Amino acid sequence: MNRMKHKNGVRVRRKVIQGAMFGIFKICAAANGIALAIMLYFLVSRGWRAISWTFLTQPPIDSMTKGGILPCIVGTLCLSIGAIAVALPIGVASAIYLHEYAHPGRILRLIRLGINNLAGVPSVVFGLFGLAFFVVYLDMGVSILAGALTLGALTLPVIIGSTEEALRAVPDTYREASLGLGATKWQTIYRVVLPTALPGILTGTILGISRAAGETAPIMFTAAVFFTPSLPTSIFDEIMALPYYIYVLATAGTDIEATRPLQYGTALVLIALVLGLNLIAIIYRSRLRRGR
Repeated sequence: MNRMKHKNGVRVRRKVIQGAMFGIFKICAAANGIALAIMLYFLVSRGWRAISWTFLTQPPIDSMTKGGILPCIVGTLCLSIGAIAVALPIGVASAIYLHEYAHPGRILRLIRLGINNLAGVPSVVFGLFGLAFFVVYLDMGVSILAGALTLGALTLPVIIGSTEEALRAVPDTYREASLGLGATKWQTIYRVVLPTALPGILTGTILGISRAAGETAPIMFTAAVFFTPSLPTSIFDEIMALPYYIYVLATAGTDIEATRPLQYGTALVLIALVLGLNLIAIIYRSRLRRGR
């Protein structure tokens, strides 16, 4: 009888603890959702009046107090796509080597430690690195190429980490079955492991796009300029970008209060642009998962 009471007490205590933990998780998730909703409401309520066809298709005019943000949109797209084009193949290849080929040991642990530490380095440090190495040492100047390479280096640790996790999630039985059928190690990785891990790799790509599109410090040293009304025609052209444009309007504009709606409108366009790029990657990832 006492044993039954003890078991019932343990069961009730476990249910109470489980309910309390689930409640804490729900509160944390709700807090994140509420914070996001408040931020979006704040931006939409103050920036929607600035959104118009002219705002999206014209360059800034009258000392950037009027006109649109087309050069900023094009510049942000160029930098984001360029950063992913640089970081994705290098990051995936690095993760494949670290997980599939490298032998466990002290050197491998040091490499992973360096990648993890690199992921926590402030973005301004990457900006200074890009300025010193790409802009000055390699003589690229302030350009799309220098900015894309800098943002690629910034997003590289995220892509390497997420790709390694995706490769780690592929069951070893897949590899063993492929090797048992006579496939080489590279054929196994290329035809079996990578297609299975691709949705997880795309998750890291989504995070990389989000970080690259929203960074200000790296591009203000390497790619973005205060004002240029023309669209880029070469990867060696300097450009305007949405994050840096917001910073300029909010801190160094000719009439900060008069451009306040433009600031919020530009921030709203930046969020919409990032969400749009993420949505494309998410839809593609979902289709891949359904096709498996």
